[in-house]
This record gives sequence, C-alpha cells and structure tokens, in this order.
Amino acid sequence: MTLIRRTLTCSRIRRSLTTALHFYQNRQLDLYASKQAHRLSLRQLVFFGRHMNEERLIKSANYVRTELPVRIAHRIRDLQSLPYVVVTQPEVAKVYELYWSAFDKYLSASISKSLELTATRFRRFPQITNLSENQAFCDFLRNILDEHAPVIPTLALGLSFCSPHLSPDSLDSFMNRMFISRISRRVLAEHHLALSKTLGHNSLDSQYPHVGIIYTGLDVKRSIEKCADLLRDSFYDIEDDDGAVVPSRGSPKVIIEGQLGTKFAYIREHLEYILFELLKNAMRATGLQHRHAPSLPPIYATIVAGEDDVSIRISDQGAVCMLLGLHISSPLPGGGVSSNSIESPSDLFSFSYIRNATRMQDSKIGALRSASSRGVKATVAEQVGGVEAQPGKDPEQGAGIAPHQRMGLGLPMSNIFATYFGGSLQLVSLDGWGTDAFLRLPRLGTNLEGIEV
Repeated sequence: MTLIRRTLTCSRIRRSLTTALHFYQNRQLDLYASKQAHRLSLRQLVFFGRHMNEERLIKSANYVRTELPVRIAHRIRDLQSLPYVVVTQPEVAKVYELYWSAFDKYLSASISKSLELTATRFRRFPQITNLSENQAFCDFLRNILDEHAPVIPTLALGLSFCSPHLSPDSLDSFMNRMFISRISRRVLAEHHLALSKTLGHNSLDSQYPHVGIIYTGLDVKRSIEKCADLLRDSFYDIEDDDGAVVPSRGSPKVIIEGQLGTKFAYIREHLEYILFELLKNAMRATGLQHRHAPSLPPIYATIVAGEDDVSIRISDQGAVCMLLGLHISSPLPGGGVSSNSIESPSDLFSFSYIRNATRMQDSKIGALRSASSRGVKATVAEQVGGVEAQPGKDPEQGAGIAPHQRMGLGLPMSNIFATYFGGSLQLVSLDGWGTDAFLRLPRLGTNLEGIEV
C-alpha cells in the first residue's frame, strides 16, 4: 500500500509540474498568442464556399488548421489572466485543461496512422494536401467539438462560484469573450465540415439553398413558424416560482406580422436558437401569467427588413419574473419584469450573481452540474431531440440544452449569438403588461466576427 500511495503521489506531482509548465511559461503559447486572429464576415465565407472544388477545400482546411490554435491561444491567455483563486476553481481549471488539450493535443492513434505520423500535436498538424488528409483532419475536428461540449455549463458553473472575486463588468466581459470565441471556432470548424460533406453537390439548388452552414436565402417567417410549431407540439406543464405545477392549457398562438417575405444570408442555427429561446420564454411566461384566464393572449412576432439589417420583435403579455423563478417585489396586475433580484431586463444577460442573484439558486447550480457531464452545444436540435425522445414531456428533461430556464444560459447565449456578427438583442419590460424582445441582425453579411483578441 505504501508503494501504491508513493506512486500515486509521484504521478500527481508530475501532473502538477506539467500543468505548471504550460500554465506559467510556454514558448509555443506565447508565439500563437502574439498572432492576430483573421476575422471573417458572412459574405467572405459565402463567396469562398459558393463554388467549392478540391483546391478550395484544401485551402479552407489549412486556414482552419492554422487559425484555430491562434484563437485558442488567446483564450488560454485570458484564463491565465484571471485571479489565481478563480483559475484554480475546479470547474474553471477543467475548462483550462480542455483548452490546453485542444491547443497542444496529441492526435488519436487512428489519425496518426492515416497520416503516417506519431505523436503529432494539434498545433503542429501537418499541411493538408489532398482529400484523404482532409478527411483525417475532419475526423479530428469532430473529436475536438465533442470534447468541448461541456465548456458552456462547466465555465458558467465555475464562474458562478467565483462571482465574489470578479466585478460584474469583468466577469461578463470575460464570459462574453470566451463564448463568442467559442462560437467563432465552432463556426469555422462546422463550416469546413459542411463544405467537405457537400463537395461535388450544388447546395444552391436545394430547397433551402446554403453554402456550408450559411443559408443564403434564410426565410425569417419560416424559421419563426418552425420554432413555434416545435414548441406548440411539445407544450408541457410548468412550475411557478413557488414550485407548484401549473397544468398545460395549450400554447399561445404566435401571430407573425410585418414584412413576411424577408430573406437574408445568415447562419440558420444561430437565428433559430435565438427565436426558439425567446418564444419558449414568451410561451411559459404567458401560461404562468394567465393561468386562470379563460384563454391565453397571443404572442406577436413582427418582422421588419431595413436597408442594413433585419429586426424581429417578440411581444408577449407574460410574467418574465415568474418565468425565471424570481421573487416578485410587488403583485402585478399583468406581466413584465419586476424583481428584487434584478434591476433591469438586461441583467438577465449577466453571468454575475451580483447582477442576477438567481444564478446561485440550488436548482440552477444543480442543472449546471448535470449539464456539465453531458455537454451543451447550443442548438435547437438538442432540445428537439429531447422532446422527441419523451413525447409530451417537458423538453427540459433529457435534452442537451433544454434546461436553459433553470441553468440561466438561454438568454445570455442568445445575446452572444445575436452580437457575434454585429447584431443586438434587447429586452423591454412593461410592468403590468408583458415583455418585448427586440432582435436585430445585419443583413448585408459584411460585418466581421465580433471576437476580441
């Protein structure tokens, strides 16, 4: 037993020394962190991928191969700049190790064999010269994407515990940089994977024309209808802020108005994630606020196509304060946001419990712990998958990201998705009536990614 304990102790020491080496000083990290990320716009991604061939695909692979380590290195530096008490918090330390693993990761044996290499690191992934090597690179990208699925809930959990050690502005700025950068890396990786999959097929001739993951004629009305239908088909019993179950009375009708023919080039997953979250919030809030009324008032979705952007307003007569489990400071005859826990609706985007005290609720902490084990990729498909697996059940049970209300991630992530290409998301509450969510997205595709370095 003594020998076993000594062996384990030595193993821990070696691991600590290795971690300390790459945490405090590493020349390769310094080199990559000194480089600037090459930000792209939607228009650039569409233009390059519109007429895809083998030469362009290989060029795309090598761009992703050299760009991802740079963006990861900047975020590792961000983590290293945190106070020591924060970065050593178990969940934050776990995220740090995931990032370091992605930056300086050994390839799996199968990929190394296919490239006839041994012990090749991610940052040294060799130049890709043919489709076979690109396929190996795509397999590697998928592994990285899967490994990083727990980052969102794990980092949110760790920073919730560390809120006392960071000012709200510093914490929110850090989390926004981390998650926007995460989105940027997933966009690059998933776009390349989609281009690789569709090589030789003209996706512009399909029913939903797209280039990679970008839909060139994204129909806003159709996306709203899709999200509303998914929610309507799976409406469920909900709990009020006292834990009492409110039986489902069906879902409110969603009335779409405005410029219904609006189409623009955008990433459909981003738009529909935001719409799904806003409509889900509105439906639950409406059901809670009007639980005793003979009928549920409708939710209005208004589409406006401007010269430079597309705006969508989701308007409800619901009680957001009830929806989010907040303590109501005074009885309200109607809906809206009124709470001692938050000072303004924008605080719902904050990751700091100082601005949003509900972040430290036991239910949210428990949900984050659970999500940390299964991962969160932030797509509607994860929620829909959970609904389909359990028809008629609460889609927050068993779905990949569905417990957003309880985790407190839905609105912050929606805000980050909206701002990624220069858009915005704003909540306006009318006490005694309801809440309007204003989503604005650029329609010209010329805005660069909003990553910070």
